[in-house]
Amino acid sequence: MKHSEPSADLPQGQDAYRRLLAEIRAGSLVPGDRLLEADLARRLGISRTPVREAIRQLEADGLVIHVARVGAAVRSLDPGEVTELYEMRGVLEGTAARLAARAASVVELDELAAINAEMAAGFGNPARLYELNRQFHAALLDAARNRYLARSLAGLQKTLLLLGPTTLEEDERARNAVTEHEAVLVALRARDELGAESAMRAHVAAAHSIRLRQFRNRAAGTDLES
Repeated sequence: MKHSEPSADLPQGQDAYRRLLAEIRAGSLVPGDRLLEADLARRLGISRTPVREAIRQLEADGLVIHVARVGAAVRSLDPGEVTELYEMRGVLEGTAARLAARAASVVELDELAAINAEMAAGFGNPARLYELNRQFHAALLDAARNRYLARSLAGLQKTLLLLGPTTLEEDERARNAVTEHEAVLVALRARDELGAESAMRAHVAAAHSIRLRQFRNRAAGTDLES
């Protein structure tokens, strides 16, 4: 398992939370994995108290649950929950795109275009693509200028971490994502609010389709092993 690095700038509880969150994002900790305080404390090189704090915070985020006779474990999502998540993501990010079409500055639009161009040059490097994609969506949300929308999306994005590594690991998906971003950008530059919302909703729907296919493939693999 690949471990995240400690930070000397954070209290131990917050640092443990950040590191465990990073491991969930990377797929090092996957749904169903048990979170044993003693094991985590030893692995992270800290006492059990900050580990307990981190687990409580992950539980508050909805990323960890307590299972009878098992204890704390990374939460699993079923296909229905994944669909609900992506439906809400489509609504929220579509709204962000619509608001950005009205409010974004030329500088912000140029920055979005630059990030997407970097993505187009980064095929084959999933970690870099993930970070650039995160930057694109974060920059778009900033351009929407709505703090309540930003808070709603922040909570949703934490739950999406349970889905594991980025779909941009697939070359075809990465290329399609860049094209979909470009469609959003065209609408943003035209100040076409409905067009920007529609293009972003289509982008999210495409990602949802990939996630559902991944779920089917994992389920089929489990059936073959049983």
